[in-house]
Amino acid sequence: MDQQLVLALDAMGGDRAPGMVIKGLNIARKRYPEVRYILFGDSDKVGTALKKFPKLSIKCEVRHTSQIISSNDKPSTALRRARDSSMRRAIDSVRNGEAQGIVSAGNTGALMAIAKIVLKMVNEIDRPAIVGVFPSLRGESVTLDLGANIECSSENLVQFAIMGAAFARIVLGIKKPLVGLLNVGTEDLKGNESVKEASNILKLSEQNLAFNFSGFVEGDDIGPGTVDVFVTDGFTGNIALKTAEGTAKFYSQVLKSAFRRSLFSKLGYLLAKPALTAIRKRVDPRSYNGALFVGLNGVVVKSHGGTDAKGFANAIGVAIDMIQGGFNQEIIEDLKKVKVENSSVPEVIDS
Repeated sequence: MDQQLVLALDAMGGDRAPGMVIKGLNIARKRYPEVRYILFGDSDKVGTALKKFPKLSIKCEVRHTSQIISSNDKPSTALRRARDSSMRRAIDSVRNGEAQGIVSAGNTGALMAIAKIVLKMVNEIDRPAIVGVFPSLRGESVTLDLGANIECSSENLVQFAIMGAAFARIVLGIKKPLVGLLNVGTEDLKGNESVKEASNILKLSEQNLAFNFSGFVEGDDIGPGTVDVFVTDGFTGNIALKTAEGTAKFYSQVLKSAFRRSLFSKLGYLLAKPALTAIRKRVDPRSYNGALFVGLNGVVVKSHGGTDAKGFANAIGVAIDMIQGGFNQEIIEDLKKVKVENSSVPEVIDS
């Protein structure tokens, strides 16, 4: 009989915790009735929120914690002084084997710092990365790193490509994803040395890996979804993410302003409302909530702190998909294949 899947939840993380966490968990319970949960947080507040959902309560174990890591806490401070926080205790439960993964809507920097120290890295992975899903004209695409690493070596980028492709296979169901390196142009001579060397390594190793390598892609390829996986450093990836979010808000405000301008524009809104509703659902950020911290010895999913129950439920779904899909086992196998081919890289670069 297979071991029951258990998730640890930071019940106090997020702007509207623990209420939002419990409501999101109840949505997830209906989707994944076989999963059990350990909730870490203030037992009185969490218990009160759970009382509203009797069917959920029997799936949950509540463990009291005396501390909460706020959004303003520095990662170093959280690491040293918040050992009895809901976030730290949830991560500890993954390290101890009580749970297979954790979901938190709390402080991103603290979550990354604590998870990296407590869970350690997967063998052959140098740095963790943040990976998320973007909507595109082709459907959905994966992008990493979204902010964990400001500067990256060629080895880091190759590792990100492998982890991003594994994520796309498990979450998006793409059998052999198409991977591209984000660059300032598609020509081989463009970009810094790390990007160009990473491209050489991936070209050499492509035939042994479970994805296709497209080469270089540019920022304007993200919207159309030219490739399934966009690989970049955390500095560029975070700017791309925030630019996309800001552009979406800008166009939303412009449309609202335009439709309120006159009686005729208000009439036009009524006629266009079905199409606008479809667009809103298509780009709803809650549907893409749940960024995975890849490269760690355990599944760690970061939910947006300001999300609602629907968004948090989707983050839980990402964690469950990663665990059931054997994410870490996949990347370990692919990393072995790159290491074999990597021995001939210097000759290719010098030629």
